[in-house]
Amino acid sequence: MHFTQDQIDDLKKTNGQPIECLAAVAWEAKKPLDVTKVMVAPPKTGEVRVKIIANALCHTDIYTLEGHDPEGLFPSILGHEAAAIVESIGEGVTSLQVGDIVIPCYTPECKKHDCIFCQSSKTNLCPQIRSTQGQGVMPDGTSRFSKDGKPIFHFMGCSSFAEYTVIAEISAAKINPYGDLNKLCMLGCGVSTGWGAVFNTCKVQPGTSVAVFGLGAVGLAVLQAAKAAGATTIIGVDINSKKFDQAIKMGATECVNSIVCEGGDVKKVLMSKQKWGYDYTFDCTGITKVMRDALEVAHRGWGESCVIGVAASGHELSTRPFQLVTGRVWKGTAFGGWKSRTEVPQLVQ
Repeated sequence: MHFTQDQIDDLKKTNGQPIECLAAVAWEAKKPLDVTKVMVAPPKTGEVRVKIIANALCHTDIYTLEGHDPEGLFPSILGHEAAAIVESIGEGVTSLQVGDIVIPCYTPECKKHDCIFCQSSKTNLCPQIRSTQGQGVMPDGTSRFSKDGKPIFHFMGCSSFAEYTVIAEISAAKINPYGDLNKLCMLGCGVSTGWGAVFNTCKVQPGTSVAVFGLGAVGLAVLQAAKAAGATTIIGVDINSKKFDQAIKMGATECVNSIVCEGGDVKKVLMSKQKWGYDYTFDCTGITKVMRDALEVAHRGWGESCVIGVAASGHELSTRPFQLVTGRVWKGTAFGGWKSRTEVPQLVQ
């Protein structure tokens, strides 16, 4: 989506001023979102205010609204899969200017030379603003959202369910402005996470076998990426058979309903198809029992199982140590391992 210079000049008219706009506010858990007018303050040092152009819904938004997120705070403005245009910049911002198209990213990248995480090829987990982000506020400890003078929490450093939001400069991935933002907004989480789990975290090899548990947006992205990586056996697992046609289109070679499969024992059914298990398995459900199943159908001796789904508050993983002693590896991934500001623009290209 390309914006004209006149449109960009119009954005500058609100520079330095609070903006009143619509937002879908989560006032409390297990209650419907309330579309209402809120105030969005100007960006402070190291921040940018952006106008949301396109949004996508992630299951994390839903499970937070349902009260399952251990970091869920209310009232808040949810949303973290979006594409936006920069409306104004705060003091000290050097990498962005008004009119730039960005993907807000819940995993920041400060790029500082003394950040051992940003400088390491082993991780994308920059901790620069992690503590305040988890508290639902901006890096200075305050919120840019308010309603009737009362603050509203931010969510995952993005809060895209508003016409305007404020994010940290280090959370904004500048992308090619000519792409289809209605599709590219999904790079803010689901699609990036699925592809990164395959190519960055597990590095799936050609000719291998893959089992994917959970066929939502992330699971479908894993299927698509596994096919692109050259996997030859790709099994999709879900409790909803209505998802199977789409899963086959995205790359699955076969699908299994874990509830109605033979005897209701999905592990037995999957192992009957691959004697020693699957080279790579991926959990995209956030259900700890499924995470265990995914590990235990991984290939004896070298199978890798990747946890992608986020479990509800208080839920813990367990398995027999023998599963690990016999060569299986349990991994996890956040945002697919992508370094947000460096690599999301490359995904767009």
